[in-house]
Amino acid sequence: MQNQNSMSALDWSLLATLSLLWGGSFFFTGVAVKELPPFTLVFLRVCGAALILHLVILLRGRRMPGSPKIWFAFFVMGLINNLVPFSLIVWGQTHIASGLAAILNATTPLSTAIVAHFLTSDEKLRPHKLAGVLVGFAGVAVMIGPELLTGFSTNILAQAAILLAALSYAFASVFGKRFKTMGVQPIHTATGQLTASAAMALPLALLVDNPLSLPMPGLDIWLAVAGYIILSTALAYIIFFRILASAGATNLALVTFLIPVSAILLGVLFLGEVLETEEIMGMVLIGVGLALIDGRILRWRRVNAA
Repeated sequence: MQNQNSMSALDWSLLATLSLLWGGSFFFTGVAVKELPPFTLVFLRVCGAALILHLVILLRGRRMPGSPKIWFAFFVMGLINNLVPFSLIVWGQTHIASGLAAILNATTPLSTAIVAHFLTSDEKLRPHKLAGVLVGFAGVAVMIGPELLTGFSTNILAQAAILLAALSYAFASVFGKRFKTMGVQPIHTATGQLTASAAMALPLALLVDNPLSLPMPGLDIWLAVAGYIILSTALAYIIFFRILASAGATNLALVTFLIPVSAILLGVLFLGEVLETEEIMGMVLIGVGLALIDGRILRWRRVNAA
């Protein structure tokens, strides 16, 4: 078995692909929100991806767990890892660019470091992690701060929604650790939480959005939804688990650095988006913060010094 601290050329190519797929979710959202309301779009994403993953499990000859305890955990995970953050991100992207949303979403590891410090016994904030959190949120302040001084606007609320989504992901990261101790395979966790998310998103979409009364979306919207479901959710989860098995969670965390780059490039090339100077500065600071939390560079320096 490959060393969990090393990555093969295939792992690196899969990591780059995953960053493009997850970065593409912001691009697909940027296209689809033009004609589809948030809860409807979220339902289509989680329901479509759940059906695909159920098919994958069936083709592999496996079965989903039947324990009520496990399914309760799926519903909690689906709420904080899918329904809440997906809805906040989609609503946020109705007001801000996809590239900016991806940058703000990259604060997830910063929030995770704080949440894990208070809710776990083995992931306390060490000096390098604390420094990373402070530098990363300084980047957020650079991006949002100047506009915040002029008062609360829809744009500010949209950016706050993305930050809240990152916080929800942070709680999900801590909560999700229990599935390993419960003996639930990662592919079952992904499928279960998406299924639970779809069950919760359906009544919200019907009651809030009333999608059946909406005009039929154009072909470009349906293509974006298909990409959102097939590429950025179902296929991304499959690649996620492949990298997790071969290279480990630490190496997988590198995707956090790459997602904003992919989202920004897609937004600039296909949506005509332009990042402001303070947004670029904020992205750099968040990147530095993530690097400090990751600790990889510090370890490399120590090894080279030795």
